[in-house]
Amino acid sequence: MLFDIALPAVLGAALLLDALIGDPRWLWSKIPHPVALFGALIGWADRRLNRRDADSRRLRSTLLLIALVTLAGAIGSFFAWLSAVTVWGWMIEAVIAFSLIAQRDLYEHVRRVAVALINEGLPGGRREVAMIVGRDPQALDEGGVCRAAIESLAENFADGVVAPVFWYLVAGLPGLVIYKAVNTADSMIGHKTDHYLAFGWASARFDDLLNLVPSRLSGLIFIVASVAMPGGDPKEAAIAMWRDAPGHKSPSAGWPEAALAGALGIALAGPRRYHGEMVRDAWMGRNGRARCTAADIQRSLALYVYACVLWGLTAIAVLTWAV
Repeated sequence: MLFDIALPAVLGAALLLDALIGDPRWLWSKIPHPVALFGALIGWADRRLNRRDADSRRLRSTLLLIALVTLAGAIGSFFAWLSAVTVWGWMIEAVIAFSLIAQRDLYEHVRRVAVALINEGLPGGRREVAMIVGRDPQALDEGGVCRAAIESLAENFADGVVAPVFWYLVAGLPGLVIYKAVNTADSMIGHKTDHYLAFGWASARFDDLLNLVPSRLSGLIFIVASVAMPGGDPKEAAIAMWRDAPGHKSPSAGWPEAALAGALGIALAGPRRYHGEMVRDAWMGRNGRARCTAADIQRSLALYVYACVLWGLTAIAVLTWAV
């Protein structure tokens, strides 16, 4: 019971640590980051199991997912148990939880795109945006660089901030660790290419399922946060999300992208080029302005901060009520 009462403090500490210091490089240079461990396992499985001559790549995909979820659940359950039976166990859980949330790192990555555009122009913006998106930066003009950065901010708010905390609320540390393992697998092998379409199928579909609620919740958070943000338009955010999000190629990304676009009066997604191929996608916030600027990135970051604060306070309140 004492540990249950401490859960809101654990979540609050994790969110505060992440907001203040993000992922400290000095720490992860000495011990492996949890996501890096899952990445190494997924990479090994990709090399050993994803063979072109295998007729059962979907079966192998499913078996990999089962193994990954089982391992992640066992690791999360062990540390949750350790947290419950040791005096300072809540600190262990807070550190693990904060390492799996990406508030500050996402903010810094996207902010660097705006700073580079302002200080170095388009070449600097292309260099920085290449660190966070998969599309060819050399094919992007200034508006394309800015849209790519803002889209990454919106999408990763859902799966890097809202979803980890959501699954912590639902299933504690095991839920959080399982979510991050599956999300890592989706980012590594969940691509719609010949090499990964079958082998990454199970991870991609399960990641879509795990993000079903958080993606929509993230859009709602952007709508509510835009009420407090000067210049935000919550009405247009709600209209854009309801109207445009179902048309996005991703079942998850469209909800936060459309809400953010509507709130700021810009247009995101639309036709864009990935790995030399043109992707035809619907516009999110299609009544907005597609020629985004560095100032729009800064406005998006401001809305993101409001959204992170709103989500953090809401999650802690929900957990406090629950225990």
